[in-house]
Amino acid sequence: MNTLSSPAVLLSTHGLRQNLLLAALPAKDLERLAPQLELVQLRLGQVIYQPGERLHHVYFPTSAIISLHYVMASGSSAEIASVGNDGMVGISLFMGGDTTPSSATVPIGGHSYRLESRVLKQEFNRGGLMRNVLLRYTQALITQITQTGACNRHHSIIQQLCRWLLVTLDRSCSQDLVITQELIASMLGVRREGITEAAGNLQRAGLISYRRGHISVLDRPGLEAMACECYAVVRKEVGRLGSATLDSPAHYHH
Repeated sequence: MNTLSSPAVLLSTHGLRQNLLLAALPAKDLERLAPQLELVQLRLGQVIYQPGERLHHVYFPTSAIISLHYVMASGSSAEIASVGNDGMVGISLFMGGDTTPSSATVPIGGHSYRLESRVLKQEFNRGGLMRNVLLRYTQALITQITQTGACNRHHSIIQQLCRWLLVTLDRSCSQDLVITQELIASMLGVRREGITEAAGNLQRAGLISYRRGHISVLDRPGLEAMACECYAVVRKEVGRLGSATLDSPAHYHH
């Protein structure tokens, strides 16, 4: 993992408010946290933590996306949620545990702020808006995990692929995603052939353009029309909780 420069330089090159949870904090809280927040570069395929590992840091992504997987005893796994600039990785630290049965990997490389676990616990125990922001995000994450489980059980592979593409686009700076069909299949817990067929159908419909390792979205409204209701449910909940946090009387608008 590559660490970038000093805290003073970090604030001028990658604003802390690129992460929406950090952006929701009052200026005084963010200024107190700033020296502890370390900007790191996350590489495609990087493993943030494995099941059962003690969590030493939490992550607040800015341009990277982190995928949370549940790993079975057989070694097979499926994505249960993904985290981008709208969230954080490491909620178990303030929910009563230092470990988690899931793993966290990076399907879309980029940057993230990293914070030591002990600092996060201190901030959470202070109460105030920091605790409020983290608990509201936890509720949104639970909604995403629940909806993903239902989606994987009841909806077709092409619907799941549309949902995954839309969620990833919402957290990406580009309409072009650098990712392989093998990796998407692994995250959705399906066979690669199923993803190949679904991606081919979307490409023939003019919704995406696919070349090896690259997916470009050509028609987002069409993609939304093909997706199941799961995408809209999660997006609405994240928006509702985010608005409630930003509208809090304790929040200082800047």
